Amino acid sequence: EPYRRQRQMCIRDRVKAGLIYDTIDQSGGFYKGHADVKDRSMMNVTFNLATPELEKDFVEKAKKNDFIGVKGHRLVGGLRISLYNAVTPEAAKALADFMKEYKRTNG
Repeated sequence: EPYRRQRQMCIRDRVKAGLIYDTIDQSGGFYKGHADVKDRSMMNVTFNLATPELEKDFVEKAKKNDFIGVKGHRLVGGLRISLYNAVTPEAAKALADFMKEYKRTNG
């Protein structure tokens, strides 16, 4: 039973991360991921936009849409999406949809 639960959580984590990474990968360079594909985290997705101003706007609009904590590390900058256990696949899909719409209107 514990192994089955762990396996289910692993699959769930891959689904959530996949939604966000696919959005980044299919953005035509609008979103630029930090990590090489082989080194990607399932818990923290880091990326940049073309300018710091665009990143600031993304953070503000994300917050208005109830996506909080997307601002990157204070020293590294950029953007970060944390996909810890409390984040549902539905929330990850909603964020991916927000990211696609943001690109559509700002890209």
